[in-house]
Amino acid sequence: MRDQELQRWVERVSLEYFDRPFLHKATFNSRLRSTGGRYFTQSHNIEISPHQLEAYGAEETEAIIKHELCHYHLHLQRKGFQHRDADFKQLLVKVGATRHCRALPGAARRLPVKYLLVCQACGMQYPRKRRTDPRKYACGKCRGKLKLFHAAPADDAGARRLGD
Repeated sequence: MRDQELQRWVERVSLEYFDRPFLHKATFNSRLRSTGGRYFTQSHNIEISPHQLEAYGAEETEAIIKHELCHYHLHLQRKGFQHRDADFKQLLVKVGATRHCRALPGAARRLPVKYLLVCQACGMQYPRKRRTDPRKYACGKCRGKLKLFHAAPADDAGARRLGD
């Protein structure tokens, strides 16, 4: 499917479910992986992930289009268009849009945990993918001091402590 076809699709869904025209631009963005679509408040344009269409088909993609159109129409009406707003939640239910898109197959690839911050007072652990300076932070549970460790590989018994 091309951008022109997506544009006509979004315009049709807008008229059918919202009784309002979509007057801006809808395009595919192949860089979108963790989100199904985006609405831009400055330009009022919408981007949709083509990967969602490939993975889950037209029905799921139409639900994503409805979600983005909820943002679009509420924003233009100067109503609550953010995820936390009651207007947005009510309109999602009314038009049958999804609140969140489904994860793409193979998208759950996460970076391995390399570091571990451990509270010296209560023992609370904070796994991290990137190295963090423990002097800049305190334990969220007890406000105690943190120590940085290399996370233990699955076969290793314990974590190695990094410098004081």
